[in-house]
Amino acid sequence: MSAPMRQWKKGVIPYYTFTAFDVFPDLMHAVLTRHGGVSPTPWDSLNLGWTVGDARENVEMNYRRWAEFFGLNREDLTTTWQVHGNRVLVADERHRGGSLGKADALITNTPGIPLVQRYADCTPILLYDPVRHACGIAHAGWRGTVERCAEAAVQAMQREFGCDPADVIGAIGPAIGPCCYEVGPEVVAAIRTSQRLPERVLVQSASSESQFLDLWEANAQQLRDAGVRRIEIAQLCTACHRDIFFSHRGDKGRSGRFAAFIVLKRRDCQ
Repeated sequence: MSAPMRQWKKGVIPYYTFTAFDVFPDLMHAVLTRHGGVSPTPWDSLNLGWTVGDARENVEMNYRRWAEFFGLNREDLTTTWQVHGNRVLVADERHRGGSLGKADALITNTPGIPLVQRYADCTPILLYDPVRHACGIAHAGWRGTVERCAEAAVQAMQREFGCDPADVIGAIGPAIGPCCYEVGPEVVAAIRTSQRLPERVLVQSASSESQFLDLWEANAQQLRDAGVRRIEIAQLCTACHRDIFFSHRGDKGRSGRFAAFIVLKRRDCQ
């Protein structure tokens, strides 16, 4: 069985891709790392977060650097003001480039619009329907997971583009893992009331009363609940791999943001 993700180190921007998506020539995607940019410590070096204390000129240079690396137009990069909810926005020819508003998921069936979100322990969720040629991206920490953002993104693709969830391929990217994500009573209670199978995503510590949250499985469950049948899980913990990814918890709140993106190519230009 092949690994869910492939690591690429050619060029100045190291990145990961999902093997489930790599077979589609009319789709481009990547999960970036913390490497390849110009930001100084503690945001070293490809920080893509605007509100974490890094100089704006560094962040802008980082965006331009990775966009050029992938052959994308910086002005086409389309994102949101992430607010840890479940709102889904549609990107199209009228609404593209920059931030489209407060939301934690983006979907499109328009080629040439790179959908971008930023992470530092929260869960990257990438979606692709090869039948309708539509894609999406979402961002879910514990609040977004409680709000069922992953499920909302699939439902929006179904509603807006006529996607059959059974055709959609889902991918869960690097996020803080159940090995490191200890949560308190408030989070435990919210997970118990919002998830269909909370016992599968709350992990009891063997040595204490502490509980840990499995964001990977929680969001995979939501994709299954929405009807998605094929789901790839990176199983890479950002807190364990601070040498590769930014981690808000692992870096004790002083950290940058890495990004994931997904963009449709025109099918007549393969």
